[in-house]
Amino acid sequence: QVQLVESGGGLVQPGGSLRLSCVASRSIFGFFNMRWYRQAPGKERELVAVITSGGSTKYTDPVKGRFTISRDNAQNTVYLQMYNLKPEDTAVYYCNAIREAYKQDYWGQGTQVTVSS
Repeated sequence: QVQLVESGGGLVQPGGSLRLSCVASRSIFGFFNMRWYRQAPGKERELVAVITSGGSTKYTDPVKGRFTISRDNAQNTVYLQMYNLKPEDTAVYYCNAIREAYKQDYWGQGTQVTVSS
């Protein structure tokens, strides 16, 4: 079992920045792909960014060039650095750890990001 705890959300003005953190309860990054999802009110959950166990990263088009996913193996922490935030980035952001071959799939509780003037 793996527990994931997100933090770092909040209210920010358009054009501002936030850094989300996701702390895992144990060292898993060498085995799990780590993902950030978001879900806006009335919309389906969407994948925002991925960092694979090998360290490769991918982003959904709307956030490319503005968001960066990274990890600190020593701290068991994955980050989502968000720049130039827009109102359409408003959502609850969730951290996910997945190891598909072993059908292991863990979620954090989410952290709210609100972009508004």
